[in-house]
Amino acid sequence: MKLLIVICIVHAIFIPCFSFDVSGKDLPLTLDYYKSTCPTVFDVIRKEMECIVKEDPRNAAIIIRLHFHDCFVQGCDGSVLLDETESLKGEKKASPNINSLKGYKIIDRIKNIIESECPGVVSCADLLTISARDATILVGGPYWDVPVGRKDSKTASYALATTNLPTPDEGLISIIAKFYYQGLSVEDMVALIGAHTIGMAQCRNFRSRIYGDFRVTTALNPVSATYLARLQEICPESSGEGDKNVTAMDNVTPNLFDNSIYHTLLRGEGLLSSDQAMYTSIFGIQTRRIVSKYAEDPVAFFEQFSKSMVKMGNILNSKSLVDGEVRRNCRFVNT
Repeated sequence: MKLLIVICIVHAIFIPCFSFDVSGKDLPLTLDYYKSTCPTVFDVIRKEMECIVKEDPRNAAIIIRLHFHDCFVQGCDGSVLLDETESLKGEKKASPNINSLKGYKIIDRIKNIIESECPGVVSCADLLTISARDATILVGGPYWDVPVGRKDSKTASYALATTNLPTPDEGLISIIAKFYYQGLSVEDMVALIGAHTIGMAQCRNFRSRIYGDFRVTTALNPVSATYLARLQEICPESSGEGDKNVTAMDNVTPNLFDNSIYHTLLRGEGLLSSDQAMYTSIFGIQTRRIVSKYAEDPVAFFEQFSKSMVKMGNILNSKSLVDGEVRRNCRFVNT
């Protein structure tokens, strides 16, 4: 995969842009897939995402997370967007999704606009993938080219949604295995988890961390102790109390896509156990080195994040490529 780094201007701000050579006989996705059938698709999605992120910067993290959860189950095929019906058990109620995934109405909103311009052409899977890239840019992250041509699945997998997605309290070795299963390396994993620099977490997902080893990983730092006290005010120790209370995973620049999350891990202040394990786990020899590299070099982080997002976006559902469709409504299979 060849890499070209250039400087782009987005909203009068200079940002690094990463362009990868995605051509190849084994890759059915192309950059110009919609050139003749829906040439305005990228512009339409970008403009709508600008409005959506302006309305609430947290929407950027919501869309990136939705894309991640889609790709880790059956590949990037829009299966996560399907509502449950009498004949289809969807993924939305699976344990990793039911209390955390949002953004479905955002996708509906963009899809309606796309359908009015190019009916039956742009898949929901492509729409979500492009939106995740634009969401990243709009909060200060890098640009990358998005290969397109995915088809929407006619199925979903509640079972795979339950088993394939990493969880906040999962051990490092298990999480690495889940990324390897998707064809993603340790470097990809550490880079992709960097998206938590703009993410929010619910109390239920970090309670065990702040009442567990938080003081140990921060080496009893007085400044960290003050931060911990604030977290414990947000998230009471008793299970069920304040479960849905949220706080930013990056407490320094929560609405800016930068490398601050890695500095958080160096301080031992990672909000999620799974994140902090990348730096403090006894099994984290390789991940610790990568975390330190990204904390020191934001350009290296941006480059790898872009590369890893393309790689993750290229996880395809081979069945959908053969008999998939372009859904008219992202929530339902066409009838």
